[in-house]
Amino acid sequence: MRRFRALNLFVVTCALLLGVTVLVGGPAGSGGGRVVIRDAALVLTMDPAVGSGPLGMLENADVVLAGSRIEAVGVDLAVERGARVVDGRGRIVLPGFVDLHTHAWQSLIRGCATDQELNGWLADCVLPLYGAPITGADAYAGARLSTLDSISAGITTMTDWSHAFNADFALGNLRALDESGMRYVYVYGANADPATLEEIRRVKREVIEKDPLASLQIGSHPTTENYPNLAASEQLARELGVPLNIHLHESKADPATGQLEALRRAGALRPGLIANHAIHLTDAELDELAAAGVRVAHNPLSNMRLASGVIRLPDMEARGIAVGLGLDGGTNDTTDMFNVMRTAVGLQRATAADPTRYPRPEDALRMATLGGAEALGLADEIGSLTPGKRADLLVVDPHMLNFAPRGDWISQLVFNGQPTNVKWVFVNGDALKRNGTLTADTHQVIENAQHAADHVQELLDR
Repeated sequence: MRRFRALNLFVVTCALLLGVTVLVGGPAGSGGGRVVIRDAALVLTMDPAVGSGPLGMLENADVVLAGSRIEAVGVDLAVERGARVVDGRGRIVLPGFVDLHTHAWQSLIRGCATDQELNGWLADCVLPLYGAPITGADAYAGARLSTLDSISAGITTMTDWSHAFNADFALGNLRALDESGMRYVYVYGANADPATLEEIRRVKREVIEKDPLASLQIGSHPTTENYPNLAASEQLARELGVPLNIHLHESKADPATGQLEALRRAGALRPGLIANHAIHLTDAELDELAAAGVRVAHNPLSNMRLASGVIRLPDMEARGIAVGLGLDGGTNDTTDMFNVMRTAVGLQRATAADPTRYPRPEDALRMATLGGAEALGLADEIGSLTPGKRADLLVVDPHMLNFAPRGDWISQLVFNGQPTNVKWVFVNGDALKRNGTLTADTHQVIENAQHAADHVQELLDR
């Protein structure tokens, strides 16, 4: 075994001198068997029991994947003959990013209404599509583009809040998620129409439950005016045993629409509820969310673009509210969790004029990984590199113009990182990005998205 490992390292060393990455035993993540990420300069497990400190740091360590699971993390681990080896020297390994809130189809409306606040943007870019002939092909094209962009940026789990304009649209959206190879939570926007509710039941039974990477949540928009749809959505969520997922107090106008009153009346303020944005909340309302076990998706770039405001993140942290980070589709403008992390840090510092204000860089890294998994109720499966969990992880190259030289790599991941630094992306043990290259053909995906975007723009212009 030692001779075999020595041979592997000799081959890898020679290859590095030639500028080549070697995969011993075949392409990494090609299915089955073991993959070993060997001698990573830094591994951030996000598990204090596997490494030092709150981020579970290990230096010069190995990560062993066995099929879809993480088998071992440690220093100088043994490698079985035939294992596929990824050279990790000089690189950083960490759990995959969890996007807690996005709208995958909205890649088709990038650049739409950039001078509008939330309600103006919705009026120009989203609401006209209800009742319009937007198709499953449109949804597929937009979601396919978003999933590939997300994978390239290191996102391994996507929470896709779909407006589900019609049943065909929802199925096209789901097909793109399924083909992506990502882990995903599909949030099906519901209403009180019995046909919609039955379609959601069918999708859970025939699509979600047959895909081991998929989960379902029910989407709704709580207001007193929209109460019948909210109540039906909450009832369906309870029937199916899945969480409700809502937009809450995103704009300054939202509190006047009775959102919290509607949620109380529907009995929806309960553990597992995910509230996206949650910006304009009083102390008493934050206490209420904390007591109810509500989780929050923080979308700082979208909140900035729409002039929605700044979330009370330190107050949520003080109350123990679980918070993860989200991109929020067409108003995020970049599929870049590094951007989201540094904005989450910077917004709090700028508004408080305090560089020590929560979150610190290490807090942002946790929110982008384990924090998102906790908010989804998936922390037993993903979010940290704990042996036994699913093999969703990234390999980051810090030896690039935007990142080098080495200083404090934790802070640099947040403040210097870019998607181009993400060289390997594994989901469920499969490599979806290999040595900086996606395994999917992006050219046709972009062409299809342009065709769909042109169609959507025609619908918006009517």
